[in-house]
Amino acid sequence: MESQAAGDGKLPVRPTGNTVLAGLATFTLDGRGRVASWSATAARLFGHSARAVVGRDVCDVLITGAGQRELVSHALAEVAAGRMWSGTLPVAFADGGGQVTIRCEPLAGSGTGTLVIAQHAAPRPGPGLLSEAATRIGSTLDLTQTAREVVDVAVPGFADSCAIYVPERLLAADEFASHRAGHAVVVRRLAARLADQSSAVTDGLLRPGEVLVFSEDTPWFQAMASGVPVVFEHLDGETIERITSRPGGPQVAAGYTSFLAVPLVARGAVVGCASFGRTRASSPFGPGAAALAVELASRAAVCIDNARLYNRERRTALALQRSLLPGRPEVPAGLQVAHRYVPVGASVVGGDWHDLVPLPGGRAALIVGDAMGHGPEAAAVMVQLRTAAHTLADLELPPEQVLHRLDRMAAGLAAAPFATCVYTVIDPSDGSCVIAQAGHLPPVLVLPGGATQVLDLPPGLPLGLDAGTFQASRISLPPGATLALYTDGLVESRARAFDDGMSALRETLGSALAQPGAELGTACETVTEKLREHGEDDITLVLVRIRQ
Repeated sequence: MESQAAGDGKLPVRPTGNTVLAGLATFTLDGRGRVASWSATAARLFGHSARAVVGRDVCDVLITGAGQRELVSHALAEVAAGRMWSGTLPVAFADGGGQVTIRCEPLAGSGTGTLVIAQHAAPRPGPGLLSEAATRIGSTLDLTQTAREVVDVAVPGFADSCAIYVPERLLAADEFASHRAGHAVVVRRLAARLADQSSAVTDGLLRPGEVLVFSEDTPWFQAMASGVPVVFEHLDGETIERITSRPGGPQVAAGYTSFLAVPLVARGAVVGCASFGRTRASSPFGPGAAALAVELASRAAVCIDNARLYNRERRTALALQRSLLPGRPEVPAGLQVAHRYVPVGASVVGGDWHDLVPLPGGRAALIVGDAMGHGPEAAAVMVQLRTAAHTLADLELPPEQVLHRLDRMAAGLAAAPFATCVYTVIDPSDGSCVIAQAGHLPPVLVLPGGATQVLDLPPGLPLGLDAGTFQASRISLPPGATLALYTDGLVESRARAFDDGMSALRETLGSALAQPGAELGTACETVTEKLREHGEDDITLVLVRIRQ
């Protein structure tokens, strides 16, 4: 690479302002970030001769500010790891300052050097920015990710800084904020970006998720209240105090001279505010920039509001789904019980349910059921059957009568669902267990030492067929034995035959419970984790043992 060695004075031949330099400037750095070679194009772009810069730390030559130095250190670390890094930085030219787009690449074959390709930043884009916004913003329905996409498009393409704010009441309670005189608005910062700072420095100064209060005399409040952009030159005292109290804040705050607050308007309502800033190296915001910002904010607002609405609906769905999950059961003193439920896919609950109902005399009713299907429809059927089963258990009805009444109830539901169920009543006083089934897979009895036995019981027909009668069987639980109740998701899948699934269940249960006094909770987790690999349905496993 050629080096400009003639003279050591300033070379004031670089275009100034926001003019685009047609050529690229290149130079190289050694492994410690010192200038190793300096081309003629670099001398023309930055105004420094090779004699004046070779051997010096690149930060001492071009970079000002602790945050920018940290960003350079990050870039050099990326190159040292064999990766390329690119970004836009404000640099110190010989005759002033300006924005430069920089690309850093590992030097071929050296492993310790960096090739730097630099070009003066182009003027602020117009329609191209909006095209980029349409492509990049709204790739997901995640609210925070969408806000990050907005700031990534805005910086450095439109501004040197950008932050996105949404009213807290809109996020928490779906209520639009009041922007009347005498009021303030509480907002949450979703994302922010500073062109000349690393993400760590930016997050330290403009913290994601930070809740702030915009009073009526702030430009951000005025923008949201009026629905029009507000251009201003100085930050308010409270904002200055907050930023300058944080590491690196005074230097960053001092570099910005022009600001723009733009309301985020979607579907006729103000859903937030975008704040932009430019440093001394960039031209101040004017009417043209404000008009472009409104276009950018309009596109961003719709995507942010879509993500907000999706987030609201998801929170509602999760709250409803979690309300369907069983609470912590009251386990009688004579029993040990462990249970685990694993929903299929992204659902929180599906058609599986289990319940434990304490009965007089230290007995307990243990119920496991499976409503056909997945998702909210199966969950709606499940919660009705689970509630009915719990109520019938409280009446101390025999297991076969409980299933008979559940069958009649299921047959009368509008959705005409089918469900399977196994209902047991365990009496620790005599070690007995009475079991009735409605189309459900039979329980597995795990004996001390790990031997297993699939109980041979009358299977019965699934609930919802109005079958009429069910049969109950009484068995004895040997001391130390464990009874396993489960749903078909644990043993059935398209990738594995049913018999193979049952063999895997017995083998896994036997291994997990082979040792005397094996902990049921650990065994429950071990079995479900191993067998869920082939699962295509919700999984429920309940283990019960009479205390010795």
